[in-house]
Amino acid sequence: MTDLQEVTQAPPVTVPIRSLGPSHRERIARHLLALDEHDRYLRFGYSATDEQVRRYVDGLDFDRDDIFGIYNRKLELIAMAHLAFAEDPTLVSCAEFGVSVLKKARGRGFGARLFERAVIHARNEGVEMLFIHALSENTAMLRIARNAGAILERAGSETDAHLRLPPATLDSRMSEMVDEQLAQTDYGLKKQAKHFWDFLAGLQARRRDANEEAGTDR
Repeated sequence: MTDLQEVTQAPPVTVPIRSLGPSHRERIARHLLALDEHDRYLRFGYSATDEQVRRYVDGLDFDRDDIFGIYNRKLELIAMAHLAFAEDPTLVSCAEFGVSVLKKARGRGFGARLFERAVIHARNEGVEMLFIHALSENTAMLRIARNAGAILERAGSETDAHLRLPPATLDSRMSEMVDEQLAQTDYGLKKQAKHFWDFLAGLQARRRDANEEAGTDR
């Protein structure tokens, strides 16, 4: 399932999107647990409980699938996409796309950028058919899929879309390489900055405690 309200038709934005690995599992969990009941329904197709979200995160196979994320300056995962590949070896050319974005980060085109990033990666991995399963009311996501050339098939409250992808090219491979390098550099800078501000906050807290103790001793 995909997130209803985020994937907008906002103008393309330049935003670092990095690949996520097992070391990001807890941040992925925090991101999904921050979704309210309605958003979880839109993302998973049912109102997932905290326990069900945890099971989903624990079951992520980073060797088979690909996860992409957008971090803010506080290293909070505000948007993520899951590109799931079929376990059946006869369906290696197929993948499914799902996305979620925190409410406070919507309206910035992050969902659309994650879709573009996933499409480029899928092409470079030899995927020929990309599938999107969404609620039929998710007109924004379905519009993006349709504009990309996807074929939509509606069945009641749900819609399946499939998009045939062109083969990888030198340009698509270079584009992904540059995007990933940019994202890795951006994440490193944000991590360094967060550590610095955390250090300053701790230093200020110690100074405040010392001043309070000095005042008590008088």
